[in-house]
Amino acid sequence: MQNFKDLKVWQKAHRIVLSIYQQTVSFPAQEKFGLTNQIRRAAVSIPANIAEGSVRSSDAHFARFLHIALGSASEVDYYLVLARDLRFWTAGTYQTLDADLQEVKRMLAALIARVKSAPARA
Repeated sequence: MQNFKDLKVWQKAHRIVLSIYQQTVSFPAQEKFGLTNQIRRAAVSIPANIAEGSVRSSDAHFARFLHIALGSASEVDYYLVLARDLRFWTAGTYQTLDADLQEVKRMLAALIARVKSAPARA
C-alpha cells in the first residue's frame, strides 16, 4: 500500500481539478448541469481513481485503476476542446489546462508501464 498523496501524478491531477473548478465558474448558467458538471466529474475521476487504485491488493488492480484514470483524462481532453470551441474560455486558459492534462496523461502511461513491469506485490 502506498500513500496516493505522495504520487506526483496524483498531485498534478489534483491541481488540474482545482483549476477546472476555478475556470468553469464563468461558464453559462445553463451549462451547470451540462458541460460544467461533466468536465468537473471527469476531472475529479482522475485523481480519485489513482487514490483508489493505490490501496488495491495487487499491481494488476492498481494498473486497472490507472487505466480508468487515463480514460477519464481523455474524456477531460475532449471537454477542454469543446469548451474552447464554444468560447467558454480564452485560448490561453485552454492551452494551460491542455498542457497540464497532456503531462498527466504521459505520467499515467509511464506509471502504468512501470506498475505492469514491477515484480508482483506480496
